[in-house]
Amino acid sequence: MLLIPSIDLRGGRCVRLLRGDFAAETRYDLEPHELLQRYRALGASWLHLVDLDGARDGALANRAVIAQLATQQALSLQVGGGIREAADVAGLIDHGVARVVVGSAAVEQPDEVRRWLRQLGPERVCLSFDVRLDAAGVPRLRTRGWRQATSVSLWDAVAGFLGDGLRHVLCTDIERDGALAGPNLALYAEAMRRYPGIAWQASGGIASAGDLSALAATKVAAAISGKALLEERIAPEEMQPYLLNA
Repeated sequence: MLLIPSIDLRGGRCVRLLRGDFAAETRYDLEPHELLQRYRALGASWLHLVDLDGARDGALANRAVIAQLATQQALSLQVGGGIREAADVAGLIDHGVARVVVGSAAVEQPDEVRRWLRQLGPERVCLSFDVRLDAAGVPRLRTRGWRQATSVSLWDAVAGFLGDGLRHVLCTDIERDGALAGPNLALYAEAMRRYPGIAWQASGGIASAGDLSALAATKVAAAISGKALLEERIAPEEMQPYLLNA
């Protein structure tokens, strides 16, 4: 399992939200490029960037910061938040982004996203599904920066793209996001059971090295961590097994 550090951008600054709530924001006095260099020094090979303004408003808002980070070529970047148009995808790739992360558009305009998958190939596109569990425990998708509820289940959403070469899926349990309460291991174990051919990326709740070990046991391909790494809750030596060419 690969550990992928995450940076959330709002107004060009590094922030973290609690359970996807824009009113529950923690701002960090660290420049994005400083964090990128920190994670590179630790041995990270990938960095996950989220344009929170874009996720909420539907248009990339931190493009200049993202482009600056991509041109450093220090890490492979996967970038999401506000990617709605083919021009957004092309612009990011032209700036050196290795993989685009598509969320709301995969729900709202799936035919267009299928075209992106077919044109770019499975390694350049990751679908991102943010979920809340309903009363029956079914993970239901949320869109537009987690604000818009849908009736679509995670399982049906993934099934709809399998014929188009889908490889990478990032799944965030919104209730765990930024809460440092531990990841939803049952959710990712079920994801692997249903779709073992997908390279699942687990996001939300990671707080310790024990959480990384538990996620690795589910056989997910990657773990996304923002707050725990920002606040240095996991020692560098505890990260190493998940950073070095995993």
